[in-house]
Amino acid sequence: MTTRYAKMEARVAPSIPAKITYEEFLELPGDDHHVEWEDGEVVATAPVSDVHADLDGFLIAVLRAYVETHRLGVIRHEPFQMKTGPDLPGRSPDLMFVAKKNLSRLKKNHLQGPADVIVEIISPGSRVIDRGDKHFEYERGGVREYWLLDPDRRQAEFYVPGKDRIFRATPMGEEGIFRSTVIKGFWLKLD
Repeated sequence: MTTRYAKMEARVAPSIPAKITYEEFLELPGDDHHVEWEDGEVVATAPVSDVHADLDGFLIAVLRAYVETHRLGVIRHEPFQMKTGPDLPGRSPDLMFVAKKNLSRLKKNHLQGPADVIVEIISPGSRVIDRGDKHFEYERGGVREYWLLDPDRRQAEFYVPGKDRIFRATPMGEEGIFRSTVIKGFWLKLD
């Protein structure tokens, strides 16, 4: 569940206007605020569970090691920002992969344009946003692969755009193995 920025105002930035541009948002003080920008408002995200944090840490370690070893690009993670389009919100995905050919999109404190792979780990309070708003924003913004991991329900879903640029679920391979279509050679055994 998200709460409006005003409830965090005293801790983060005491004199923030009700509406700000994305550029103003990127200039807010601090390095570790778990917030996103949506329609001119700064929205705080709820704390994550221990299971969420463990899964996130595991994926960051595994993906970073793989991507760096094979020199495929970079891994960034929350609270690093991504803005896929001028009329789309600024989001802070749990994890994102940026391919080497797209490294020019990386700026000082955000990714200007879509990540190649986005991973969202669903929390009870983020289920509607991750499956709804973010799903459609990432699709519209040009993300090439979207992973939705739900540790509470022990489910994983993977989406890639079809020829019509609409996300389609990618079927799991034999023995519950998912093979990324974007991160060359990378696979996960889901159990």
